[in-house]
Amino acid sequence: MTDTVSPWGPSRPQPSFTDGAPPRRGGGWRIVRGAWKLLVAVKDGLALLLLLLFFGLLFAALNARPGTKPVGDGALLLKLDGPIVEQPEAPAAFAALSGQPMTRQYSRRDLIRAIDAARADARVKAVVLDLDGFGGAYPATLNEVADAIQRVRQSGKPVLAYATAYTDGAYRLASAASEIWMNPMGGTLFAGPGGSQLYYKGLIDKLGVTAHIYRVGKYKSAVEPYFRADQSPEARAESEALYGTLLSQWTEAVTKARPKAKVAAFLTDPQGPVAAANGDIAQANLAAGLVDKLEGRGAFEARVAQIAGAATGKTTDVYRTIRYDRYVAANPAPTTGDAIGVLPVAGAIVDGEAGPGSAAAETIVTALNKGLAEKNLKALVLRVDSPGGSALASERIRLAVLAAKKRGLPIVVSMGGLAASGGYWVSTAGDVIFAEPQTITGSIGIFAVLPTFENALAKIGVTADGVRTTPLTGQPDVLRGTTPVMDTILQAGIENGYRQFITRVSEARHMTPARVNEIGQGRVWDGGTARQIGLVDRFGSVDDAVAEAARRAKLDPANVHAVYLEKDLGWAAKLAESFNSSDDASETAGIDAFARIAAERRGLVARALGDVAMLAKGGPIQARCLACGGFGPDPAATSDARLLELILAKLGLS
Repeated sequence: MTDTVSPWGPSRPQPSFTDGAPPRRGGGWRIVRGAWKLLVAVKDGLALLLLLLFFGLLFAALNARPGTKPVGDGALLLKLDGPIVEQPEAPAAFAALSGQPMTRQYSRRDLIRAIDAARADARVKAVVLDLDGFGGAYPATLNEVADAIQRVRQSGKPVLAYATAYTDGAYRLASAASEIWMNPMGGTLFAGPGGSQLYYKGLIDKLGVTAHIYRVGKYKSAVEPYFRADQSPEARAESEALYGTLLSQWTEAVTKARPKAKVAAFLTDPQGPVAAANGDIAQANLAAGLVDKLEGRGAFEARVAQIAGAATGKTTDVYRTIRYDRYVAANPAPTTGDAIGVLPVAGAIVDGEAGPGSAAAETIVTALNKGLAEKNLKALVLRVDSPGGSALASERIRLAVLAAKKRGLPIVVSMGGLAASGGYWVSTAGDVIFAEPQTITGSIGIFAVLPTFENALAKIGVTADGVRTTPLTGQPDVLRGTTPVMDTILQAGIENGYRQFITRVSEARHMTPARVNEIGQGRVWDGGTARQIGLVDRFGSVDDAVAEAARRAKLDPANVHAVYLEKDLGWAAKLAESFNSSDDASETAGIDAFARIAAERRGLVARALGDVAMLAKGGPIQARCLACGGFGPDPAATSDARLLELILAKLGLS
C-alpha cells in the first residue's frame, strides 16, 4: 500500500498496482463523471447562448438607432400608443426580454418639435395620428400638442386621425386634424373629468388599523379616504369648481378646432343621439359631425397612400411612412446661441436619487450643479410638472435653485400640466411664473399619515407592552399606538410646515400671509383662476419662459437655446429604449367604447392602489396633491396595474 493525495479529500492508503493495469472504478464514479461533464456542457452552452444574445441585441440596437437611415418622403406617423409626459421614465433594462408589456411614454417637447418641423418639411406630405392606444396627458399638454397639430393643418398639409374609439384626450388631439376616421365597429362617448374615488375608512376599521392623520387645510383632501367614507363638502365644492372649468375649457377648445362637431349633446344627453341611431354609437358620432369617415384601418391607410404615396419594397406598410423616432433624431433641438438652462421637476417629488420621470431631489440638484459648472448658463427656467411629494425634498430643490439665483442667474418658472403642492413649493424660487390656462396648480398644504396596528393585533390575540422612560420612548409606536404627546408634537410639526409653506408663497408672490392662507388651505386651482388670484404671473409655454429668461439676462431671445439639465440614461436603459421604439410598426389592438370605458375604470382602481403605496413609502411629511392624479396620463404605473391584476386574480375576477 502507498499513500497518495486525492483531490477530493484527505489522503488515505491506496492499493498499489504493480502490474501496470489501470485502477478499476465502480459504476458510481462513472455516473459522477458523466454528470460533471453534462453540467460543464450546460454551463458552456448557456455562456455561449448569452454571448450570442448580447451581441444580437447590440447589433439590433445599433441598427434600430433613430437617424441611422435617411428620412424619405411620406406621411409622418405619430403612433401615440402611450401617454405624453414632460419627462419619460427610463425603460427597465432588458424588460423586452422578459415578455412584459412595455408602455411607451412620449416626451412632450420631442413630439411638439417633430410636429412643428413637419409643417415646413417638403418631405412630409401628411401627418397621421394613430390614437388607438393613446395613454392621455394633462389638459395643458393636450392643448399644446393640439395647437402644434393645428399649425400643420393651417399650413395646408393634411392631418388624418384614426382610432377605433376616441378617449376625451385623444379626441382633443383629433379635433385639430383635417380628417377624423373611426372604425364603424367602434364608437366614442365623452366622460368628462371626475368620477368615483375609493375611500378606505370602512376597511381600515374592519382591519383594526388606526390611521393617525396630521394635516393643515380644509381642502387638503388627499388624506380624506383614510378617515372618511365619503367626500367632504369642502372637497366636493372644490372638485365641482375645478372639473367644471376644465370641462368648459375642453369643450371650447374642441368646438373652436372643429366647429361642426356637436359635442354638447354627447356631454349633456348622450343617450339621445345614440338612441336616435338605434344604438349605433359610431353612426351617432358621424351624424353629429364628430368624425368624417367610418371605415376600417385598411381603407384609412389606402386614403393616406393617395396623399403620401404607396409604399414600395419589402415592407408591410401600405403608404410611404416616416417613422417618429427617426424623424425626431433628424430634427434635433437647436444648439446655437447662449445657453438657457431648463431644469425639469417632473413626476412625484421624492428624497434621494432616481431615474427620469421621478423628481428625486438629489438627482435634480446634481444635474443643476453640473449644468452650472459646465454649460455656461445665462439664466435658468424651472420646468415644473409634478403633483408634489416630500416636503423635505421640495425644500432641497428650492434651496438649490435659490443658490443659482444668488450667482446672478434670472430664474423663471414654467408650469406644465400640473404644478401642485410640492410642485408649487419649488416654484416659489422663481422671479416670474408662467402657466397655461389649463395648468392644475395650488394645493398649498401639507399632511402626514401614520398607521398603527394595536387594534388589528388585538383581534388575533396579540398585545404589546413595555417600559417607557420618557413621553417619547418608542414613539411613534405602531404596535401600541401613539400617545397624546406624540400626536400633539406631530400635528404641531405639520402646522409649522404649513406656516413655512405660507411664508414661502407670501414672500415670493408679495402677498400677506393671511391672503395666502385664504387661497391656500390645500385648494387646487386651474391656471386661469390661479393667475387671477396672483399665484401665476403670465400665460405661456416653456418656450415663452425661455424667451423671458433671456430678456431678464439682457439677451436676444432669438439667439438663445434651451439646455435641459437631466441625468443621462445608462447604456442598458438606452438599449431597452431602442426596443421600445415607436418605429415598430406592430398593430395596436383597437377597442370599442365599452372596452375603453372598462379599461379606464380599471385604471382608476390601479391608480388608487398606487396612491396607497405612495403614502406608505413616501416621506414623513407630504406636500402632495393626490386628487390631481385623475387628470393626468393613463394608464396607471405598471407596478400598480400588476398589483391590481394580482388582486383580481385572487378574487377570481380577472
